[in-house]
Amino acid sequence: MQAPSVGGVMLPRGGGETIRLSRGASLTDFAEKINANPASLVAVMMNLGEMVTATQSVSDETLQLLAGEMNYEVQIVSPEEEDRELLESFDIEFGEDEGDEEDLVVRPPVVTVMGHVDHGKTRLLDAIRKTNVIAGEAGGITQHIGAYQVSTEVNDEERKITFIDTPGHEAFTAMRARGAKSTDIAILVVAANDGVMPQTVEALNHAKAADVPIVVAVNKIDVEGADPTKVRGQLTEYGLVAEEYGGDTMFVDISAKQGLHIDSLLEAVVLTADASLDLRANPHQDAQGISIESRLDRGRGAVATVLVQRGTLRVGDTMVVGDAYGRVRAMLDDNGNNVAEAGPSTPVQVLGLTNVPGAGDNFLVVDEDRTARQIAEKRAARERNAAFAKRTRRVSLEDLDKVLKAGEVQQLNLIIKGDASGSVEALESSLLQLDVGEEVDIRVLHRGVGAVTESDIDLAMGSDAIVIGFNVRAAGRAAQMAEREGVDVRYYSVIYQAIEEIEAALKGMLKPEYEEVELGTAEIREVFKSSKLGNIAGVLIRSGEVKRNTKARLVRDGKVIAENLNIEGLRRFKDDVTEIREGYEGGINLGNFNDIKVDDVIATYEMREKPRV
Repeated sequence: MQAPSVGGVMLPRGGGETIRLSRGASLTDFAEKINANPASLVAVMMNLGEMVTATQSVSDETLQLLAGEMNYEVQIVSPEEEDRELLESFDIEFGEDEGDEEDLVVRPPVVTVMGHVDHGKTRLLDAIRKTNVIAGEAGGITQHIGAYQVSTEVNDEERKITFIDTPGHEAFTAMRARGAKSTDIAILVVAANDGVMPQTVEALNHAKAADVPIVVAVNKIDVEGADPTKVRGQLTEYGLVAEEYGGDTMFVDISAKQGLHIDSLLEAVVLTADASLDLRANPHQDAQGISIESRLDRGRGAVATVLVQRGTLRVGDTMVVGDAYGRVRAMLDDNGNNVAEAGPSTPVQVLGLTNVPGAGDNFLVVDEDRTARQIAEKRAARERNAAFAKRTRRVSLEDLDKVLKAGEVQQLNLIIKGDASGSVEALESSLLQLDVGEEVDIRVLHRGVGAVTESDIDLAMGSDAIVIGFNVRAAGRAAQMAEREGVDVRYYSVIYQAIEEIEAALKGMLKPEYEEVELGTAEIREVFKSSKLGNIAGVLIRSGEVKRNTKARLVRDGKVIAENLNIEGLRRFKDDVTEIREGYEGGINLGNFNDIKVDDVIATYEMREKPRV
């Protein structure tokens, strides 16, 4: 039925029906669903106080607002559901093993090593792989994730285990969550001398949310103050009860540094997998899995580390990874050796993709290059629309007068380049969460993987942006161009340094805030009249000190008589002085202000800039 809506615009009025829309949908998309004219929806939005074009991607909140005015319910389709519908349109099933029961074979468990920063996760992987990974880690913090496969012997049988390493720093929460979702078992590393810490609890919650069994590695048992029993007691409070206490969680005391009991830990992983999980997959179908990490290599182009979850990935296969696609040109294992194929639970580096996919993107093998391109392009368009609809952090409107008086809103534009997609994503997320007040708007104009290029410097010049290079440098002439044009390029190798410096820069952009600081008070004991200077107050300094050329107010009987006065003259006996301290007498001239009386109080103060906290 037709009924007038906001501002008298005639629109189809719903009866509470639910409209399904994707993230970043436009008013045109909405209009098609309800058989309305997009221009009339633009008019409604104008009446609601928002200027939106018909084809512009709008936020979820805007769609909900519009739908509420027209008596519709809007359901925003989740990215996972949207992707599933996209693949179904190409007759592709993702996330399930094809074939019969006899086609399934046992696969290695995929293990995520989680825990608090600096509790020894990377050193543990170092001990397992017998290679020195930590030497390449800045600040002892894993900067991005990798995947590795090792072999161990359990009951005289060789068993393989795949490890995914996730950073411990709080900025990488999303990466740890993805790590938990893509794995079968979580190893929770807890330092015996520190015990349970904030990221320990967070890692534990990720593992529980992903519903994966946990094996606890109590590390650093060789250091002073180590108390493995205390760790067991602390984790009992979080529902992890050790087997020796009657629970079902395996605890293994280890020293990653000394290499103690590493075999026992690997055995515990295999035994937990055998007892709790049915780890089987079909190696005969087209490969499917997840992208663990990706980066741009100067000689090889886009390099993606992927974990095959089912099927077998072969050189020559056409694959789609998020919004990237391509034919697999070569595959490398975790030691850098070429491999022809990779079965379930095997991590490999893939070469041949058109661009760098995101960390956590699903991948699948398709029959034709054309199909791969179409899927990738639709995914890219969807992500683009969602990004357009995403609101940047804006100033609060609650105190608009104050912001307007302070001057125009300031904005810090950033361009972020990094060595790996997960690191770039984590850094962007952390920077956008910085809270330094209402007057500064943070905007990431561009983010990408690879060296800082001349086009990045061009963009920075045109938008007055700061370029952040995370584990990458300026390539070729970009560094000279940045220096010549005065573009600020900052290089970082540890994420918290980047966050701290950008936060300091943001605070520097804020309008200075001043506070009044009382300097001293003077009681008028006598008034002297001077034909040249007017009235001069003979005073006794009651508190603090009175300085020349500072601000003052006159207080009479507890009430402020005059504000914003100036201490223009200050004398002790016949000498001009710059200050008089508490307990001393002197003379004060307030310039042209002469309405002073005995027993009045002159209170002096100055305005000091408040430090930002």
